[in-house]
Amino acid sequence: MERILAPSILAADIMRLGEQVEEVRQAGAKYLHIDVMDGVFVPSLSYGVCVVESIRKGCDMVLDVHLMIVEPERYIEAFAKAGADIITVHLEACVDVKDAISRIHSFGCRAGVTVKPGTPVEAVEEYLDSADLLLIMSVEPGFGGQKYFPEATERIRQAAELIKKSGRQLRLEVDGGITLDNVREVLDAGADVIVSGSAIFNDPGNNAAAFMKVLNRYGAE
Repeated sequence: MERILAPSILAADIMRLGEQVEEVRQAGAKYLHIDVMDGVFVPSLSYGVCVVESIRKGCDMVLDVHLMIVEPERYIEAFAKAGADIITVHLEACVDVKDAISRIHSFGCRAGVTVKPGTPVEAVEEYLDSADLLLIMSVEPGFGGQKYFPEATERIRQAAELIKKSGRQLRLEVDGGITLDNVREVLDAGADVIVSGSAIFNDPGNNAAAFMKVLNRYGAE
């Protein structure tokens, strides 16, 4: 399966957002990761529907929207209509996870599921028959610039095994503290979509290109 880079705009310079998005696109990134935070489910606040809508108007990348909000079901339609391609929800935040996945699909989007680092990976297993993507958080959600949790590597392996057991071709995405120094560890554990923010957006074009070099060569080395 192709390895994909998903730069997280949480670390981008908002004054240069369009320019920086274009830099990572030209470097080969196919996904753009957009963290949506409500200040309740996680402590921070971040981008909303209007930002997704604005990006969609000038960007043909896959918009990978991660909802870190209470009762995400309330906003699925709005984000889908704004241009999201993938909408990922937290099991801990949903009233009804299966209904959330169904709603995401009803608006023509791919559905992702995820859990916080303190929730057992096995909690997602019952949803893998309908989800399209499984996101493993390798930091506590809510803040950019954190260091990768070493214990996340085993959680990625567990997630990869659950996907294999499901018999379905789900994407396995990992988000949090991924750098050029540890990305191979994450890939070795089974990830195929790499989210990175701080390690990319201090020099978007060059850093994204360096990540893409690793991802493109992985498996052929």
